[in-house]
Amino acid sequence: MRIVVLGAGTVGRSIASLLCLHRHSVTVIDTNADRIRHINENFDVRGITGSAAQSSILFQAGVGSADLCLAVTGIDEVNIVSASMGKAMGANRAVARVYAPVFRDLSTFDYRRHFGIDRLLSLEHLTALELARGIRHPGSVVVESLARGELEVHEVMVSKEKKGVGKPLKDLGMTQNVRIGSISRDGKTWIAGAEDIIEIGDRLTIIGTRHDIDDVKSKFCTDAGSKQRVVIAGGGETGYHLASVLEGSHHNVVLIELDRERCDFLASHLKQTTVVNRDATRRAILEEERVSTSDVFVACTGDDEDNIMASVEARDIGATTIMALVGRPDYAHVVGKLGIDHAVSPREVVAKQVLGFLTNGPIVSKTALSEGSNLSVLEIDVKEGSPATEHVLANLGLPTQTLIAAVIREGFASVPGGDFQIAAGDTVIALVADEMIELIEQVF
Repeated sequence: MRIVVLGAGTVGRSIASLLCLHRHSVTVIDTNADRIRHINENFDVRGITGSAAQSSILFQAGVGSADLCLAVTGIDEVNIVSASMGKAMGANRAVARVYAPVFRDLSTFDYRRHFGIDRLLSLEHLTALELARGIRHPGSVVVESLARGELEVHEVMVSKEKKGVGKPLKDLGMTQNVRIGSISRDGKTWIAGAEDIIEIGDRLTIIGTRHDIDDVKSKFCTDAGSKQRVVIAGGGETGYHLASVLEGSHHNVVLIELDRERCDFLASHLKQTTVVNRDATRRAILEEERVSTSDVFVACTGDDEDNIMASVEARDIGATTIMALVGRPDYAHVVGKLGIDHAVSPREVVAKQVLGFLTNGPIVSKTALSEGSNLSVLEIDVKEGSPATEHVLANLGLPTQTLIAAVIREGFASVPGGDFQIAAGDTVIALVADEMIELIEQVF
């Protein structure tokens, strides 16, 4: 594929390197001539010095025939404008990285729709979701970014004590906002149907809204019981988003942040999180905040060394599970030796997202349901005149092994029933067996 990357900073370089490894044709634009010289010397890409927000530079880069335009400079406004220009000039897909939460806040203004951009990505938000996945339900997939914050996919093992065993799915009386996505049994995985009967030992993926999905999980697996105590070191955007995702009935969250003004912001926006204005890199502070009693300690300050040192201290004090944000790739081989159970790299997080965008036709992104699975979660844009808009879902004649999990319309996600009719402009979240993807493309 032909891909234009706007910005040759840390994120831009890592994306360019990744795409080169996958043998794509890559062009990189940056205003800094030294960065372009470095990227030309070290990667098999075409580098252009200039502003990504100038049409002449984008034209020179061939953005009009690009399969994907990725705007990842360090300035939100430049990313939004340049991605919008790239899309308008003919790029098949346009994605912009943003830092400020306001650009993804649909309650005030839909920047993505207004500027015609396929996706606005927050690296910090995605990183927080990756950390949350490891805390809340290891082994499952969080597709929060696909459904704009309203859908998740959880994976559960069926235990014999629960009432959902031995009954067809249609008789379980599940809420409208939740679907059983797939069933894995005896080494085989398939998309669940209404007549499927759940057996002991099955592994299920459950798709639904965050607030309803735990109720359905209780039909199949034993509740974890007491709340997990999670201590987060660092109240930047990643720490803030992580606390926001976790706070609720299953976690007691403590967030430690040194900056007093930032603490005021956190305390006003996080209703069920205890915000502490102290230095999380000091052992004495961690002892005073009872980190030794925490189930999970997460270090996500803005400094790799601080994260590693705080994690080592937390492990020594007695925290059960240690997680850390570590950006430098050369630290990857040492974190495990230091007692860090799970290290998350923002570069790897964004790499997963970028590879998901390398799709054709109406499919905006494709994400494997789980590692090694033959099922994928697709995000599909519904175009004018699409066959999918001609009938209600029950009469569309969708391919077997296909589940329409959600539809996003005017910024709101819902789980559709058989009488729902898809319309042009909708975004569809579908769970599809890989061999059926071409047939789904034809429907949409």
